[in-house]
Amino acid sequence: MTRTLVFFHLVGAAVWLGGTITVGALVPALRKAGVERPQLQAMARQFGRVSWVAMTVAVASGVWLVSRTGRSWGDLSLKAGLVILVIAIAGVHQVTARRLSAAQRGIIQGLILLVSLGIFAVATGV
Repeated sequence: MTRTLVFFHLVGAAVWLGGTITVGALVPALRKAGVERPQLQAMARQFGRVSWVAMTVAVASGVWLVSRTGRSWGDLSLKAGLVILVIAIAGVHQVTARRLSAAQRGIIQGLILLVSLGIFAVATGV
């Protein structure tokens, strides 16, 4: 069971971070290629649905892993704090994105990426 939970945890985290990097790379290129804002918004909404499922899977499997392995929450406090932070930033972004300029959205997306990379760094001991 633990291996299955690890699998789902890693897949959820990979989809979240990989999608964040992919969208972050594609949006400026698509904008430069003349893709209109409604199409970019549709892409962002679809990514939002996928990414929230991925984050939910990563968090749920992570909590379940901690409960099964007996690992201390103290050992994971930095990672858990960063996960809470990235969820909060992503939530704010999702609610406010329509009202923000492209530059402001880019700053928030950059923060989401940096915090997500921080989670991976902490998780891997970098």
